[in-house]
Amino acid sequence: MIEFLTNPVVVTILLTIAGVGIVLELFTAKFGIAGLIGILALILFFYGHFQAGLAGFGTLILFVAGILLIFLEFFLPGAIAGTLGFTALLLSLFLAGQDALQMGVSILIAIAVSIFTFFLMIKTLGKKLVLFNKMVLSDSARKEDGYVSNINRTDLLGMEGRALTILRPAGTIVINNERVDAITEGGFIEKNAQVKVVKVEGVRIVVREVQ
Repeated sequence: MIEFLTNPVVVTILLTIAGVGIVLELFTAKFGIAGLIGILALILFFYGHFQAGLAGFGTLILFVAGILLIFLEFFLPGAIAGTLGFTALLLSLFLAGQDALQMGVSILIAIAVSIFTFFLMIKTLGKKLVLFNKMVLSDSARKEDGYVSNINRTDLLGMEGRALTILRPAGTIVINNERVDAITEGGFIEKNAQVKVVKVEGVRIVVREVQ
């Protein structure tokens, strides 16, 4: 049994099952069957390597810590726990392997199949990442809900003032003793020239020289 579980082909299959299980869990709101199968595959992997004397208690602790951190990712905001868990899990796999090169090949195959499954779920089956929805701001700041991105200075439309600085094409003007950042329609306006506000787009105030 131990010889079977530590066979390179079986190791690759177990890691692939674990990777696919984790990927499928990304599309579910709660921890489910796919995740349990993935963890079971990892347990079989570590059981075989532990019994063969390839993995010690330190490796097992690192593996368990990785699983717990990945599990906590389902309940904690952000991706810190998941990232640390995946790193700990990956490191424990290398520490448990007898041949680092063979283990690296097995991990690369498992990752490749997992990535293929990931894109298959999105592109072909049209699934959405339910797990990561909590890390994405889905609310939109709409004007109808009272959100205002900037102050719209429509009150300045049609008013006249003077250029406090040279506008080339951006600069500062003064209207009723108020300094206002403005921009010309494309040309240059000399300092102290009379200007008129011809367009207001939010905080973008367009002026034209008054001849």
